[in-house]
Amino acid sequence: MSSVIRGTAAGATTPGREASATPAAPPLRRALTALRAHRWRTLLVTVALLIAVAYGPRLVLGPVVPVELVERHTLVQSVVASGRVESPHRVNVGVQMTGTVVRVPVTEGQVIAAGATVLELDASELRAALAQTESALAAAVARSRQVRDVQAPNASQAVQQARLAHEAAREERMRSDALLRGGAIGEAARDAAVRAEQTALAQLRVAEQQAASVAPSGSDATVATAGVAQAQAAVQLARARLSYASVRAVRTGTLITRDVEPGDVVQPGRTLLVLSPAGETHLIVQIDEKNLSLLRRGQTALASADAYPTQRFAAVVSEITPGVDALRGAVKVTLQVAAPPAYLMQDMTASVDIQIARRDSAILVPASALHDGDRAAPWVYRIDGGRARKRLVTLGLRSGGVSEVVAGLLPGDRVVAASATAVRDGDRVRGVLPVVTP
Repeated sequence: MSSVIRGTAAGATTPGREASATPAAPPLRRALTALRAHRWRTLLVTVALLIAVAYGPRLVLGPVVPVELVERHTLVQSVVASGRVESPHRVNVGVQMTGTVVRVPVTEGQVIAAGATVLELDASELRAALAQTESALAAAVARSRQVRDVQAPNASQAVQQARLAHEAAREERMRSDALLRGGAIGEAARDAAVRAEQTALAQLRVAEQQAASVAPSGSDATVATAGVAQAQAAVQLARARLSYASVRAVRTGTLITRDVEPGDVVQPGRTLLVLSPAGETHLIVQIDEKNLSLLRRGQTALASADAYPTQRFAAVVSEITPGVDALRGAVKVTLQVAAPPAYLMQDMTASVDIQIARRDSAILVPASALHDGDRAAPWVYRIDGGRARKRLVTLGLRSGGVSEVVAGLLPGDRVVAASATAVRDGDRVRGVLPVVTP
């Protein structure tokens, strides 16, 4: 009996309570089920809306791709190179003889006039040699004057005297012949007259030879004249050697290098001073040989020194070297600067932009939109009716990241950037122009 009481006390219910609890359970479950279903439907709708918002335009209108705009502008094609500033001829100054430097009256950066002394050597020995040769010249001149003014007249007088003596001897011999025939004298007297005539004739011949020797075309006169010429040459040589001791500027210019000081012993062959002559200023640049066909004399250019990159000045192509540097694969090009700026200095590094062609009102397409731009048949994706359409283009000049379009595009066309590699011909796309920041 105690077990029954414990069973009732443990939670057994009466029949009446069981009847009231049983019908309330099914509605609650249905309500919970309906709530769960509503939540799932809401979630699915939300997800669907999110998917539609995120991917709907892409599925319907195509992906967003960067595009470039075809525009009409002036195009200047140019070749860019770097080089150095150079005067037409740089003058390296040295000496022509070994000597000791006694004076260097110029400094680097100084403007030197043509003919001004830039270096002097010790010339004491050279001046003594000049004095010696001048004395020898004076002696040679005196010898030549003596032959002309003294010996030649004396020789002429001697010839006259010898001729008179010969005539007298001949007349005496003729009288002797007549006396011998008349028997007035003997053979011995007549032979003496003959010998006297022969002696007088010999003396006449000697006098004539001496006169001929001292005549203007004679040997003694020629020797004397040659002696004068030789002495004059020696004087000129001594003066020339003396002039070597004083080095002068051959052209007006600016001294850019001085590598000598007083007291130095210098020799020929060594550059002591470097002079940059005044005159036309040139720019010497090395340009890749692949651009050789584009270069012409007279093409204009804009240049700037690397030390003053914002200050540009005009230049003109004046010379194109026909040879190619095999080591660098470059061509030497000289540009003339008609009005060089004041800051331009010898050997400055300069950048040059040579204008090789110009097109006014050219149709331009950015190179970033070209496919196969370096081949025979370049093409682009032009946006037409919301779709990317492949279109062949004919190109002209190219410069500065743009290319001239000769055929295939019109100003205002939009072309897909080549970076959009996923785009195919006929795909729907939404083009977005790049944002240009001020």
